[in-house]
Amino acid sequence: MQLTKNQLEQFHSEGYLLLPDLFDDTEVQVLREAADTVYALDRQEVFRESDGITPRTAFAAHHYNEAFRRLGRHPRLIRPVEQILEGCVYMHQYKVNAKAPFTGDVWQWHQDYGTWARDDHMPEARAMNIALYVDEAVEFNGPLWIIPGSHKQGVMEAGHDLQTTSYPLWTLDKKTITELIDEGGIVAAHGKAGSVLMFYSTLVHCSPPNLSPWPRTVVYLSLCHVDNHIRRFKRPEWVAHRDFTPIETMPDDCLRELALECEKTAA
Repeated sequence: MQLTKNQLEQFHSEGYLLLPDLFDDTEVQVLREAADTVYALDRQEVFRESDGITPRTAFAAHHYNEAFRRLGRHPRLIRPVEQILEGCVYMHQYKVNAKAPFTGDVWQWHQDYGTWARDDHMPEARAMNIALYVDEAVEFNGPLWIIPGSHKQGVMEAGHDLQTTSYPLWTLDKKTITELIDEGGIVAAHGKAGSVLMFYSTLVHCSPPNLSPWPRTVVYLSLCHVDNHIRRFKRPEWVAHRDFTPIETMPDDCLRELALECEKTAA
């Protein structure tokens, strides 16, 4: 899969690109069932909300779940990132983020590369996120909020928020966010299940709490050019990976094949 000239222009101009309906219902259902399985596990990689019960995010799920392993090597996700970063990529981070109905908490305003640079000593912002919507993201269930064009500001000053949520984050202050929104506006990245969102690692974004009765699960692949791998190993390996081997993609139908395998096993 290759992005068109118009898609590349939009990505570089706005800092993000939404690709609707990139995965079909069968593929999405495989991933939805995999997310439920992963969130039920008692593992250090599975973070809970402040209540200690509700799942918040599952790190490195591609290491202990077959569906997510295949997704982490899926050509529809890997090839466009290789195209933008101009070369082979490795998996810097893998997250299955939950926003449970009524209890899914906020992710504060931040830049991903800000964390990767400060905590992991990633040399440059030659890395980015590509996210698959496992559930439909609507205005009510905590969709991603984006400030278009904010990626052009580079890495901004941030504070380490250890209090707001169960997961620490390098966050931007209210004055900075207000100025950025005054200049670039704000967009809620709505999308159907199966849609994919790509965005710059310096794009400023957040997501509000989910006070609706509908879940909002998103799988994030944080991919980095192999020449730009991290130099510091402060965080656990399952948070910031240390295998810099270029990703080799699987066949495009790998998730559908898994669905067929599961059907045969069940029969």
